[in-house]
Amino acid sequence: MFKPNHNIFINNKILMKLSIFVFAAFSFCFCTNPQKAIKTQTESTKNIITGAEQTEKYLPYIKGKRVAILANQTSIIGKSHLVDSLQKLGVNIVKVFGPEHGFRGNVSAGDHVNNEIDATTGIPIISLYGKKNKPSKQDLADVDIMIYDLQDVGCRFYTNINALSRLMEACQENGKELLILDRPNPNAYLIDGPVLDMKYRSGIGMFPIPMSHGLTVGEFAQMANGEGWLTNKVKCKLKIIPVANYDHDMLYTLPVKPSPNLNTQQSIMLYPSVCMFEGIYLNHGRGTYFPFTVFEVQN
Repeated sequence: MFKPNHNIFINNKILMKLSIFVFAAFSFCFCTNPQKAIKTQTESTKNIITGAEQTEKYLPYIKGKRVAILANQTSIIGKSHLVDSLQKLGVNIVKVFGPEHGFRGNVSAGDHVNNEIDATTGIPIISLYGKKNKPSKQDLADVDIMIYDLQDVGCRFYTNINALSRLMEACQENGKELLILDRPNPNAYLIDGPVLDMKYRSGIGMFPIPMSHGLTVGEFAQMANGEGWLTNKVKCKLKIIPVANYDHDMLYTLPVKPSPNLNTQQSIMLYPSVCMFEGIYLNHGRGTYFPFTVFEVQN
């Protein structure tokens, strides 16, 4: 188990200042709008229905088609994985694409992910976080429709929206429609932070949006189309199943951790502010039971 250095939060004045700053920034998100904060804490989320759960709205549309899915461990219907559920419902899933952290979500941040055959379903899994970052013409040759279903956390530097944009480009280039099964953004109440200066565009920042953008992935896809953010300003043909009974001010607790080091609701909500310090010599508790809730100075 992780044992913090005794200098943490006690003797290191710089670290104390950083900790105070993060706490103040996080508190500011709630305190600057009391009514919004109250609604976030008290609004019931029991009736929220994710896009994936609304099978009656998209099953008739994909039945009889060759389907490919970009998914990971967050792609669930109830307690069952989306791929398993759709297979049981008779959907012809010809392949699965895996993002950063892999299809099963067990690969560390930044590590390349290899192609494989899924042991549970026997379906080929093509990695989009290894030798390539978007489907090729050959990958999509035997596909009639693509499905995107990844849980996002609403931060510019969380790479799921990058994977989505490249998938949109691949679909447009190869004449495929993209079906997005939308999910709530657990940080949707917060739109804050500097908008990216595009001269600093990188793999962890590709779009001129705030650090905490407040969008669901379905909303982001529509904005990317509308604002011409895709390469050569192409527009992808989209069909979106929006979240039902959902308000952006609702507190939404994720049923599955979205990545290995966002393993609690607290880490997910601190992530927009704490992660900005990854560019300096601080350990965020990665690999512990409480990542993104602590700092440790790196010697």
